[in-house]
Amino acid sequence: MLSQHQTAVACGGLRMTFQIGDKVVYPNQGVGTIENISTRSFGSAFEKFYLLRIGCNSMTVLVPFSNVEDIGLRRVTKDREISRILSFLSNGWCMINPDWKVRFKENTDKMQSGSLLRVAEVLKGLLQIHLEKPLSFREKKMLDRARHMLVSEISISRNVPEIHAVSMLQRAVGKAGLTLPATI
Repeated sequence: MLSQHQTAVACGGLRMTFQIGDKVVYPNQGVGTIENISTRSFGSAFEKFYLLRIGCNSMTVLVPFSNVEDIGLRRVTKDREISRILSFLSNGWCMINPDWKVRFKENTDKMQSGSLLRVAEVLKGLLQIHLEKPLSFREKKMLDRARHMLVSEISISRNVPEIHAVSMLQRAVGKAGLTLPATI
């Protein structure tokens, strides 16, 4: 039997347990901490919720247990996956749609997917475009969001300060001939 602070959630076919204090990733927002697990009543029905505090802006989000899978809430990426992502950023080029409207939609979907590798694809693609021409305001904001999400997750996964995570990211994209801009 699970306690009030340890609740099992079916997510992607796996049994995933989040507890108060766990670091989790909320897609397109970044890393947050589970601060509370609560139950609310809606008429005669009860629903359990996670209360997350997103690290970058201290925003709080209530996530119903029943929506965890749909939202894509997940644990922070493991260190070996971070190595794969840094390797992806270091090597070669990725395909980019030349139509900015299509590209923006594809990148938005990638950012909302919850996959850190997809976020890395967005970062790399936008950095490639930036070599040829200035990014639109919306793409600059997306590049900044992708950068932030990668830095925060690398920092937590590798247990290093964010400044070291930025250096790792800069080294990785530098090997591919790209430059990581400062935040806007």
